Amino acid sequence: MKRYGVAVALLLAFPSFAAPKKVTVPMKPLTPAELHSLAHDYYEWQKKTYPVGASDQGFHAADDKLDDFSPAAIARDAAHIRALLDRVRAADVSGWSKDDVIDWLLFRSQLEGADFPERVLKPEETDPQVYVGEASNAIFSLLKKDYAPSKTRALAATARLKAMPAMIEQAKKNLKNPVRLFAQLAIDSARSIDPLFSTSLMTIAGDLSADERTSLDAAREEAIDSIHGFADWLEKQLPQMTAWKPMGEANYNYMLRHILLLPMDSRDVAHLGEVELGRYRALEAMLADPSMADPNPARVKNIPPDQQAFLAAYESREQEMIDFLKARNLVTLPPYLGAFQIRQLPEAFKPTSPGGFMNPPGIYDADNGGFYFIPTYNPQSKNFYIRAAIEDPRPILGHEGIPGHFLQLSIANHLDNEIRRHHGENVFVEGWALYGEEMLVREGMYAPDSAGAAQVLRLSRYRAARIGVDVNLHTGRWSFEQGVNYFMDGGGLDKEAAEGEAAGAASSPTQKISYITGKWQIMRLLGRYRDAKGADFRLGQFHDDLLAHGSLPVSILTWILLDDASEIEKATGLKLASH
Repeated sequence: MKRYGVAVALLLAFPSFAAPKKVTVPMKPLTPAELHSLAHDYYEWQKKTYPVGASDQGFHAADDKLDDFSPAAIARDAAHIRALLDRVRAADVSGWSKDDVIDWLLFRSQLEGADFPERVLKPEETDPQVYVGEASNAIFSLLKKDYAPSKTRALAATARLKAMPAMIEQAKKNLKNPVRLFAQLAIDSARSIDPLFSTSLMTIAGDLSADERTSLDAAREEAIDSIHGFADWLEKQLPQMTAWKPMGEANYNYMLRHILLLPMDSRDVAHLGEVELGRYRALEAMLADPSMADPNPARVKNIPPDQQAFLAAYESREQEMIDFLKARNLVTLPPYLGAFQIRQLPEAFKPTSPGGFMNPPGIYDADNGGFYFIPTYNPQSKNFYIRAAIEDPRPILGHEGIPGHFLQLSIANHLDNEIRRHHGENVFVEGWALYGEEMLVREGMYAPDSAGAAQVLRLSRYRAARIGVDVNLHTGRWSFEQGVNYFMDGGGLDKEAAEGEAAGAASSPTQKISYITGKWQIMRLLGRYRDAKGADFRLGQFHDDLLAHGSLPVSILTWILLDDASEIEKATGLKLASH
């Protein structure tokens, strides 16, 4: 089942909550008002049921708790989600307004996304990363922002650390059929967790009393020993573990249609990836110097001497992008935007996030700031993201910051509509950020054939390669090794980045298709929007209109912006145009 929040992807006075009872929802006609009431209750239930995810999203009422991984709790939570899904599926929306039908479609897809993992993938039984990720995010979510006094957060961390050995023991009982690939990734993360617990955590321990510090130290050491022991336990079993297996084409197509609301099946998506990969490889070849697409710090006059200087230089380039956007009226920057910072990627997250990851403001965050976590600085590194950031950080910065994820998700978090505010549709989120990379090139941000412009081509090339790996892995057409090789040959990635990308694809089905698929959908919508507006068209207005509705599927946005329901009808098989 999908646990609350996006802890592993994005990272990453305490009242106790009673375990929610199994809910039996009567099958009676559903009204729009009741739909919104159900959705509100569901979001409140998530906050209580998944406290680590809630902390990550800025809700801190249960910062001293871990999720309950007992079989009874897993079954109870799955039954609750399934009952809600059945209730929403059964609704007769024939007399509803267009806006209410859109909210119904969105909430239904949210429940589908929560139901699918437990119904099909059984992550608590197959994926040890669930438990190592819970431990990492339990602490990381308390450290990343100063939302409360250090002592308050340190005491919460102590309580969570004390609960970790029991969680690990429960994990060993739950993992009836662990997958070898997932176990190896979990082992790598578990053995990299020490700096997070022993160094980062201790930055908030200064105000503890002597007894409180002793309690924290003891809980920390016991938690580390338990997690290291979990890695040892997994390693001993590796030879007997199940090899990674694809979910199959039918299940993959179910995700595309019912969770992502895509008017495409797996073969459509795979074909799009092939076309876009061919296009961007060719565009690289057309550069005056094709090697410019491969970032090379040797071309830079001033290489940052250390990690601190590197992060500061990276972050400083954001203002150039903001000034460029404002000068050309390419997007409106709302006044509530917080600070966007670049930080070092914690070691525990490196196995599946070799390029780092974005941590935007949470849905419940009082602080509007956000971070992008980038790997440890090494001027000799062969990691693509480090090399790119040294030569010209602006393409990745634009993707992660402004106008990319940070801007888009900040706007989404401020929507009044609760269902739409909670809808984090990844194809749109990643599609917008990738679209922004090329949009800035075409609007003149980079000189022709410059390192920045060439880097955008390489970034699109390897995002196109991601589609082939994601689709072909999960539909069973390729092995994991074929995926790694495709990233290296087709995407132009180094082996380290390719292995991490393939691992991420295997761990998070459909995540890797999001970039190119979403970008293509947005560009297709842009062309149609321009035709509809005619002489009144302005690119910046399109961007503002697109972002104003949150992180919604482009099939839904097409219905909103162009009053064309054909794409969402194709995705769902429903007739909706009359609304």
